[in-house]
Amino acid sequence: MILAEKIMELRKKNGWSQEELAEKMEVSRQSISKWESAQSVPDMGRIVRLSDLFGVSTDYLLKDDIEAEEPISLTDPGTSLRTVSIEEASSFLRWKEKEAPRIALGVMLCILSPVLLMFLGGAQEMGRISLTENQAAGIGMAVLLIMVSCAVGIFVTTSIHARPFEYLEKEPIETLYGVSGMVRERKASFQPVFTRQLTIGIMLCVMAVLPLFVTMIFVEDGSFSQVYAICLLLVLVSIGALLIVRSSIIWGSYQQLLEEGDYTREAKAESRKYGWIAGSYWMLVTAGYLAWSFITKKWDQTWIVWPVAGVAFGAIYEIAKALRRKNG
Repeated sequence: MILAEKIMELRKKNGWSQEELAEKMEVSRQSISKWESAQSVPDMGRIVRLSDLFGVSTDYLLKDDIEAEEPISLTDPGTSLRTVSIEEASSFLRWKEKEAPRIALGVMLCILSPVLLMFLGGAQEMGRISLTENQAAGIGMAVLLIMVSCAVGIFVTTSIHARPFEYLEKEPIETLYGVSGMVRERKASFQPVFTRQLTIGIMLCVMAVLPLFVTMIFVEDGSFSQVYAICLLLVLVSIGALLIVRSSIIWGSYQQLLEEGDYTREAKAESRKYGWIAGSYWMLVTAGYLAWSFITKKWDQTWIVWPVAGVAFGAIYEIAKALRRKNG
């Protein structure tokens, strides 16, 4: 059944004349007549309005192979779906592709920030450079704070620019005709890049510990080689994180529009319930990291907080969900 036949059938089912439907649609009766005789096709805005008016999905109206009416399904009785046009989807994907490298760079800067401090501290202690302990620490701390400040600036500006698209992450959506096909095509095109970058990133993170293991086994304690190894570890992890974060953000943008993976309607509902846990948890971790680092001045050791906190977060999140389910 084609669009023209569906419009006529739904109009008659509701007991409306062409004049009455034209009044509801704010168009002329001639426009309705042309739609029903397949002489013209309503634009996407009017397709959406017809969908709302008749209580059927846009897919039912636009896809000839769907014969049975598809009523619009809501996540819950009091919530309407946010519609996403192909222009909105394209704009969102372009923005994600632009912002992904910047966010990945911010993560990389955070991981690299203590490297110079550790390097200068170790070099000064071993007598490799002609700086005092305070000078080495001062230069290292200055660079650390500059890099972290730059990263925070990136995260803040990105968060501000992301506000128009927040609904894609938090609310159930309905994509208009053509959006899903476009997104799936771009997702399939990006999949080899995503797989390659994710694989390389994970391999770099895993292999990053090898230099440290080698120096622990073959080099005597207190050697400057161990400082080199720790610095190299952070450099390799930062490169791996850059690749993982960049590709995952772009991949996640496709999942958001398709409501797949971490962005299904069920996952969005879970996020609304437990989102406060992530914010509170990472604020406490950051405060603990800074307090431990400034009090002990052992920046070459306190970085371990982040991988440990990352692993622990998954366990805490799942425990919180299990307790909520148990308590009903």
